[in-house]
Amino acid sequence: MAEKNPDKKKTTPAKNVVQLVASLRQQINHHNHRYHTLDQPGVSDAEFDRLFRDLKALEQEHPDLVSDDSPTQRVGSVPLPAFSQVQHELPMLSLDNAFGEDDMWDFDRRIKTRLELPADIGYDCEPKIDGVAVSLLYENGSLIRGATRGDGATGEDITRNVRTIESIPLSLMGKGYPSRIEVRGEVYFPLSSFDRMNLAAEKAGQKVFANPRNASAGTLRQLDSRETARRPLTMFAYSVGIVEGGELPETQSGILAALASWGIRVNPLIETVVGVDGCIEYYRKLVALRSSLDYEIDGVVFKVDGIAEQRKLGMLTRTPRWAIAHKFPAEEGITVLEDVEFQVGRTGAVTPVARLKPVQVGGVTISNATLHNMDEVARLGLVIGDTVVIQRAGDVIPKVISVLRDKRPKQIRQIILPAQCPACGSEVLQSEGEVIARCTGGLRCSAQRKERIRHFASRLAFDIEGLGDKLVNQLVDEGLISSPADLFQLTLEQLVNLERMAPKSANNFLEALEKSKTTTLSRFIYALGIQEVGESTARNLAQFYHGIAPLQQADEDSLQEVPDVGPIVAKNIAHFFHQEINHQVIDSLLESGVCWVEQESSVVSGALVGETYVLTGTLTSLTRNDAKARLISLGAKVSGSVSVKTSYVVAGDAAGSKLTKAQELGVAILSEADLLRRLEVHGA
Repeated sequence: MAEKNPDKKKTTPAKNVVQLVASLRQQINHHNHRYHTLDQPGVSDAEFDRLFRDLKALEQEHPDLVSDDSPTQRVGSVPLPAFSQVQHELPMLSLDNAFGEDDMWDFDRRIKTRLELPADIGYDCEPKIDGVAVSLLYENGSLIRGATRGDGATGEDITRNVRTIESIPLSLMGKGYPSRIEVRGEVYFPLSSFDRMNLAAEKAGQKVFANPRNASAGTLRQLDSRETARRPLTMFAYSVGIVEGGELPETQSGILAALASWGIRVNPLIETVVGVDGCIEYYRKLVALRSSLDYEIDGVVFKVDGIAEQRKLGMLTRTPRWAIAHKFPAEEGITVLEDVEFQVGRTGAVTPVARLKPVQVGGVTISNATLHNMDEVARLGLVIGDTVVIQRAGDVIPKVISVLRDKRPKQIRQIILPAQCPACGSEVLQSEGEVIARCTGGLRCSAQRKERIRHFASRLAFDIEGLGDKLVNQLVDEGLISSPADLFQLTLEQLVNLERMAPKSANNFLEALEKSKTTTLSRFIYALGIQEVGESTARNLAQFYHGIAPLQQADEDSLQEVPDVGPIVAKNIAHFFHQEINHQVIDSLLESGVCWVEQESSVVSGALVGETYVLTGTLTSLTRNDAKARLISLGAKVSGSVSVKTSYVVAGDAAGSKLTKAQELGVAILSEADLLRRLEVHGA
């Protein structure tokens, strides 16, 4: 062919060359699909390589015929300086979790109630791949953009990287696809490929990846797409997003079948069942199959199969009502507690952290675990040297759940709360009735400074883009900032002198700082980091005082007139504003141009108006911020302290003194599952 007769190639009419290039691309795409998607190779590797060489030779001789969707363009290109942002036209939502059969029955009951259907419902059942969610946008059949999920609303443009993944078609096959369609899927590392890659890296003395998911995420975020091309990622599609210029089937299973017909890889284990009994049977089958698969799954996703029913059920803020992830039981491992260190948080809380002999739990190497507080250490009866059972709660959070006392060695060390702060040497005190011990150093403590600045810049506070942990550490360690107000005094010259801070990045950061100056009064109050003042209490304070000056002058008695503010919170607020350094920080912030324009609304409505909730312990299926936001959206108040005015205390794992106080006061206590059911009933 082309390589064997170059002279003939030069005299071939242009029309014939175009046809030959198109034919070669079609053949290569066909065999790629059979090999990577169907796992049914149609030709030998040698024959496939010959076709690829012929196409590459023709494209080199006729560069005007090279196109973005050519199979030769999967090799990657020169590195990018940074990823650009992509705004998802339809949000990429999260899923609610089920952790047992009772949760599945509740999910099914809610579906039937909302749809007013007594009969069993058809569900689409899919393995929940433990990978990285991506969005692929096709226009007129050609892949034009790939993006990460990001926060669900905004992701990163990884088009050049997804183009290197062999199982992702650069052009859709067949006919009938919409002129514009967004395919959503999960990119993952096959376990066999992951093991081979790690083995080769280990032999070469290079860094090995902790688990396939981390490897997938790291590979997709390579600025050099040539590096992505060297790693054998693959993908399963699970849904669609934006669809224009065409119609799709009216069932989830039908949509997946259509995607498969267009060359998109779909998991062969997907099934459609009827009723919750069928879902549970499928779940049990996947539990049995899990260890034999060449990819990691952490549960099963169930979706109402009918698209019309999905539309009727609708969405919550971040999750669809018509889908749920039935998670596998948390996996456990056994290891040795080698030491306990104490970390200092934003409010001075001194927290014990377990340093463990590294152990693999569910494909992740665990070497640290939180111990929450010294009460939890006492409850476990834990000493350094113990053999302990580790659990990844919800397959995510490492936790020490028990001690194997019969394995306790002779040489042990007691775990003792330090008398001085490990970061600044200030006295550590534990107030009567409190489970948390705190450093008394305040802003003199470097650990507290860093945490306070991180809190100040967080999403619910000033939401400063680009101010991550590493940059906070650099700025504090270099002595450039010691309080949040110092952020707004930074100069371009100071920033570009920092390690790995280019002029463009520095300018972007300064622009983000300037943008963050316009905020709300409630966000400003929350950002100050006053102990026990969360976003709900901050909102109440803003609505009550309508300005920062009246709040600064308020005494404890007047503060207790504010909804959700009891004696302890009032004392914390008054104490904060009695410190001259905090007045100086606030004055500096205002002088630098920080302002708010709108007046906080005092109108509160919703099904839970008049109810006050306190969250304590660790929640596993949603974050504290998510729980608070969903409660507040229903009109509830979320407080940081328990009192006789508290309606409910939500007790997660390792709940401490707040749970004890609730029991003493006779306050109703909800489990995490109770809270989720309550939120769902009221549509949040």
